[in-house]
Amino acid sequence: MERRGKVAILTIDRPRRRNTFNEYMFSELARVTDALRNNLPRAVVITGGGDKAFCAGFDVNPDNPWVSQLIDSVEKKDRSPAEKMIRKLRETVDGFVSLPIPIIAALNGLAYGGGAELAVRCDLRVMDPGAVICFSEVRLGLMPDWGGGATLAHLVGSARAADMILTARNVEAGEAINLGLVNRISRPGQALEQAVMLAEMIAGNGPRAIKHALEVIRESQNLPLEQTLDLEAERAVSLIVSGECFHGVAAFLEKKEPDFPDIDTDK
Repeated sequence: MERRGKVAILTIDRPRRRNTFNEYMFSELARVTDALRNNLPRAVVITGGGDKAFCAGFDVNPDNPWVSQLIDSVEKKDRSPAEKMIRKLRETVDGFVSLPIPIIAALNGLAYGGGAELAVRCDLRVMDPGAVICFSEVRLGLMPDWGGGATLAHLVGSARAADMILTARNVEAGEAINLGLVNRISRPGQALEQAVMLAEMIAGNGPRAIKHALEVIRESQNLPLEQTLDLEAERAVSLIVSGECFHGVAAFLEKKEPDFPDIDTDK
């Protein structure tokens, strides 16, 4: 993790293994999530180490202890090892993407399997023009289990999600932007830099406004429209009561850039 002003940058740094996740990597993501929660930046960017991969998902390697759990579930016809593993990885990913700040994926290379899932579970995505997204699990006789399959269906619709997941085909940048799968395509080799620029734009706005608006956006995936509208109104009132608008309006009237206080300064 690197702090750059009000933005935190996380790098999945296993380029020799295409930045795949093993048990240790999941424990590290949980540790970093706790560190972020205890000292919140204004936004987070997550990217992959090297220039080839964002993340190729789960490390299907005999040295990965969780692979032996999968084997145990198959050989013993026992659900519990697989359930334990999926529960742990889901808790880790859920904890990260539920941080109350915008999370931006900088897709600097291939995003396969769980890496594609992690990407779609972020709030925003910036994609290198040479990167690819592939929900590749069915090629291995598996399926999405990081929460990305259901999220993809909400993001692009069930039919398009079925097309991507059931075929396990590569989705290149041009198609991804047309589908609404990613938000921006960067210049070649500039996904991280442009994601950080996007994060810095967000970080200059009112952090309480960002927090409340983001909560409504995230919950809109789970709630009927009427409930989402009610939540939006309730969050808007809470935001006004916080007084953050005093800083923004005063700066606007004085023709200055606002300097919003961090949320953790509230007493």
